[in-house]
Amino acid sequence: MKQDHTSPYANAGMIASYTDDAPRKVPGLADLHRMMMLLLAEQAPSGAHILVLGAGGGLETKALAEAQPSWQLTGVDPSPAMLDLARRTIVPFSDRISLVEGTVDQAPAGPFDGATCLLTLHHIERSERLRTLKEIHRRLKPGVNIVIAGHSAPEPDPIHWITRSVAFGDRRGLDPATAANTGKLMAERLHLLTPAEEKEMLQEAGFLNVAMFYAAFSFRGWVGTARSR
Repeated sequence: MKQDHTSPYANAGMIASYTDDAPRKVPGLADLHRMMMLLLAEQAPSGAHILVLGAGGGLETKALAEAQPSWQLTGVDPSPAMLDLARRTIVPFSDRISLVEGTVDQAPAGPFDGATCLLTLHHIERSERLRTLKEIHRRLKPGVNIVIAGHSAPEPDPIHWITRSVAFGDRRGLDPATAANTGKLMAERLHLLTPAEEKEMLQEAGFLNVAMFYAAFSFRGWVGTARSR
């Protein structure tokens, strides 16, 4: 997983406001975190060890630690500044959470009892994204779940859907022209897959029973189960 230096998370101002901005920009983020936890818990035992890829900021890691007091969590992220923010976010649970700077290649071998990758994969180009998912699969126990979520490219007009997501996140007032311009820039910058391509890539990476569980404007969330190797 290569860090995309055009990502907003290479911007100091965006990093400083991330924990405030993310719940405003991602519809139902707290509920998405709860759904993520429930889907992982279906297959994860008591005392599970969960891999959190793209853990910068710490929001989903904190949510998992709050909801599951017996779980251990390993978070991985390539951005030192985002990991610093995560360390501040997870302070009450730091005894059960370890944070690793790097990509999936620096993640421990596991095997883990589940994995998440939220709001991250749309920053990774297609071939590297498939490799990242395969490397996550290689670190999971058979039969456990992965949960991913991020921007997708809903057909037939993905830019229109991303524009709607931009408008949702802007609470200063509705400005259709600005939202449309930002939506176009995001569609050009992000590495977007259609929902059908999202499902196919998870299956190619080794996951079974792949299903969409979350949809909100241009955001999509998927769950899949690691097959036996």
